[in-house]
Amino acid sequence: MRRCHALRHVYGRGTYVDALAMDSSSVYTAAMVKRTMQEATFLILTALAAGSQHGYGIITDVARLSDGRVRLRAGTLYAALDRLRLDGLIRIDREEVVEHRLRRYYRLTPEGSRQLAAEAARFRSNAAAAFARLGLAGGMDG
Repeated sequence: MRRCHALRHVYGRGTYVDALAMDSSSVYTAAMVKRTMQEATFLILTALAAGSQHGYGIITDVARLSDGRVRLRAGTLYAALDRLRLDGLIRIDREEVVEHRLRRYYRLTPEGSRQLAAEAARFRSNAAAAFARLGLAGGMDG
């Protein structure tokens, strides 16, 4: 007889994913629970896909990529960068001192590139389905 129990996974600040795990040889395991990438994370990784950048460069690039919709504060950015680094999606590329302040540059890792590409493909697929249902197979202009 299989036993089921609920699992609650905590991701980041206040984000929870509930899953049902079954003991024994169940196909439902905690390892299969995958969260959707947040827009800010997607944009940070997208900014770094162009090459190594320091914090302020990432902040301005994210604002530009999102047409000003996403404006990262420094504290939010650096917490996200620490999390992404611990997750193996980015790494510190180099550090330099500019005007007596340390400037740290970050770079996408191969795993970060893979996850960004997978998320971009998911977005593209979802957008195509939405446009098809709206009768806009070619997308929307302007």
